[in-house]
Amino acid sequence: MLLREFRPSFGRAHIRAAAGAFLMMLGGSLYGDEPSVPAHLSGTVDTGSTAWLLVSAVLVCFMMPGLALFYGGMVRAKNLLNMFMCVMVCIPIVTIQWVVCGYSLTFAGTSAITAGGGQDAEGGTTPKVSFLGWDSSLVMLKGFSSADPASPEYYGKIVTSGDTTGSAATGVPELMFSMFQMMFAIITPALIVGAIAERVKFSAWCLFVVLWATLVYDPVAHWVWNVNGWLFQKGVLDFAGGTVVHVLAGASALALILILPKRHGYPTAPFLPHSIGWTLMGAGFLMVGWFGFNAGSAVAVGKDFLPVSGVVAVMAFATTAIAGGAAAGSWMLAEWIHVGKPTALGVASGMVAGLVVITPCAGHVSPGSALLIGLLGGVVCFLGVQMKQFWKYDDSLDVVGVHGVGGALGAVLVGWFAVRPAVGGMDQVMLQLQGIGIATVYGFVVTAVLGLIIHRTIGFTVTERQEDEGLDVTEHNETAYRLQ
Repeated sequence: MLLREFRPSFGRAHIRAAAGAFLMMLGGSLYGDEPSVPAHLSGTVDTGSTAWLLVSAVLVCFMMPGLALFYGGMVRAKNLLNMFMCVMVCIPIVTIQWVVCGYSLTFAGTSAITAGGGQDAEGGTTPKVSFLGWDSSLVMLKGFSSADPASPEYYGKIVTSGDTTGSAATGVPELMFSMFQMMFAIITPALIVGAIAERVKFSAWCLFVVLWATLVYDPVAHWVWNVNGWLFQKGVLDFAGGTVVHVLAGASALALILILPKRHGYPTAPFLPHSIGWTLMGAGFLMVGWFGFNAGSAVAVGKDFLPVSGVVAVMAFATTAIAGGAAAGSWMLAEWIHVGKPTALGVASGMVAGLVVITPCAGHVSPGSALLIGLLGGVVCFLGVQMKQFWKYDDSLDVVGVHGVGGALGAVLVGWFAVRPAVGGMDQVMLQLQGIGIATVYGFVVTAVLGLIIHRTIGFTVTERQEDEGLDVTEHNETAYRLQ
């Protein structure tokens, strides 16, 4: 009876007010009397966003063994270790290259090559745009070598938002941003090796990786992802790497396919996967890692969409899950209609295709659009893989059909379906097509030159005898399986 009489005079609103006053008093006692300011606005470390980027970097790194399993299951058993080695060797090679000069070439605020900065036809001024970055303080990451917070080389300095003007602090240390981006630089050349699997010479591949990372990946990543980059300034959207990672890998893979010899016996000899189970497991690992790949890329959002581990990251996570699942289903259905049976290899390939297609779109499109993008991506990439049957080129593990076609499709679709930072339409689609075309031509031409130079000097592929014996033995003196 007493409780019933008490409720009208001290209801829920009063309880909320009392709780709020208590929390304000507690906040004042712990943090001072000044009202609290979000970390990403105050220039201090945002522990939530930093923690998410730490996890995201780990997830992207986890994609490397996932890719090794995905590719490794599709090659013949005698080439399994070589496939693993060609993927995993990108970790030491690109890590060294990134620390020495890669980060400076890609994300330096100052530029080695610029253009513009004059007056236009109407008398206004045009901003400078950058074609390549360079900052000597970032060589060997020297800019993160001091423990003094007052030093310009303080290892805890905060990276700013992805705005061309008026950028704001994100609350994430720049060193963490550098390590996250290093994981992207590592996995991109590893994607290419699937196109020339079972015939590539390991020493030639190692040389190619360091040259390609420096001359192809770093410049294009600078154009698209550095706020001073000329394609970024034009307004080309690429949330997590549709153009920088997948289109570039697909175009480069096609260049190597066209200039290098086909596998001995292709296309008449059987080239059957030795473990589709490994490929399925690798696809699962890749999808787990892709959540960090896409949702972690919210670190590059503009100041209006902060914090880093906020709603844009959630949107990227959701769209990644939706598109990956939808594409696995649409690829399976397309294959079922085409050959009469659904296959496990098709489900794995469709899942990866959906993840590729959503990559440039992830934080820019709605969940409903992601479903359409995934369904379309599975079918289009399935058709893209069939191209090699018509054109008779030897794309060993379908890099062009999945990554090249899928990356380009996603880069176009984000132009139509984008809801942020601008609403999509034909104008944005045309910008996206420019970005795709420029990255494709540049990646194809430079890769072809590198491939020809390497092939004409040390040789890019093994001999027919070595190929028949298997690259595990001839290149590494090992075997993946011992039956005794």
